[in-house]
Amino acid sequence: MTVPRLDYDRTPFLIIWETTQACDLQCRHCRASARPERHAGELTTEEAEDLLRQAADMGTPVFVLSGGDPLKRGDLSRLIRFGADIGLRMATIPAATPLLTEDAVKNLKASGLSQMALSLDFPDADLHDRFRGVPGAFDRTMQAVDWAHTQDLPLQINTTVCGKSAPYLEEMAALVKGLGIVFWEVFFLVPMGRGASLGGLAARQCEDLFGILYRTQREVDFLVKVTEAPHYRRYVTQESRRSAADAAPLGSVLPPRLARTEAPGGGIGLAPRGVNSGNGILFVSHTGEVFPSGFLPIAAGNVRRDALASIYRDSDIFRRLRRPHELEGACGRCEFSTTCGGSRARAFALTGNPLASDPWCVRVGGEQHAAALV
Repeated sequence: MTVPRLDYDRTPFLIIWETTQACDLQCRHCRASARPERHAGELTTEEAEDLLRQAADMGTPVFVLSGGDPLKRGDLSRLIRFGADIGLRMATIPAATPLLTEDAVKNLKASGLSQMALSLDFPDADLHDRFRGVPGAFDRTMQAVDWAHTQDLPLQINTTVCGKSAPYLEEMAALVKGLGIVFWEVFFLVPMGRGASLGGLAARQCEDLFGILYRTQREVDFLVKVTEAPHYRRYVTQESRRSAADAAPLGSVLPPRLARTEAPGGGIGLAPRGVNSGNGILFVSHTGEVFPSGFLPIAAGNVRRDALASIYRDSDIFRRLRRPHELEGACGRCEFSTTCGGSRARAFALTGNPLASDPWCVRVGGEQHAAALV
């Protein structure tokens, strides 16, 4: 299925629903500060089905069931089947706990799941397990990789980049190259929840890490997506212009290799153009609150009382986030304000202002600010 070019003022490419905050891991970077028990106020099965229906009615193509650990919900397979039956491309991100079994992966596939994501942050079992807070998480993740391949289920790997993990990104790239994946999502930390205590990155470090990712994407068949570092789009454009061998037309956001919306093996691919908080994406919490993203916790409504389309299209915070001319400082003046725009979530986390410049971009002059977090 090729995804049409969407009008982000009306339709998000991606909706992420935090199915639960319950999880048996203790991840050091966890946005939700997850805990083992489920919350009594989580959306019910019927409310979740209504949410899926509203997403389909908006024309959103991709719906992600996140957490916490989605496997904590007994209705997960039912909800995947419901979403798939109404035309959504369903994805989920199970945690590497004893709930993640070969039978669980088989059931996800049978329910109509389009893509499964697994988290892998370090190329070493001991480092990864310490980051995730539970011994054996690395080994279970590697087992689940095999189970996904056995079920012919397109597989995504998610990697968090922060001060602790950044030195290992080159090794991580080498590891994921051999895992048979269709998609590598690299998340640049937004310091919130437990992640507020982790080391951040200096702006110049981000440029060096972008170099690793850019070289990787030119060598592999799977898609590479960078989350909460939209200035990677600026980096790719600049590198494409410099390289005659991999030149992109002037003004392109991404080189041809990254412009695909189809991942190999039928998995969910990249958005036709970049998304940013509230601009091509929205996030629904476990209790129904709607945010521009999971890392920008400014509530614009609640699906228990408000129509999802109205929240996305009409709420003040969403509308302002879709107006590049309202960005402040260097981000507002930048020639890439439309194609990049900086991480609105990181700007909010570090400055309290979602329209401020992203301190992790070299064009902002944020080296000193970001380095203070290291």
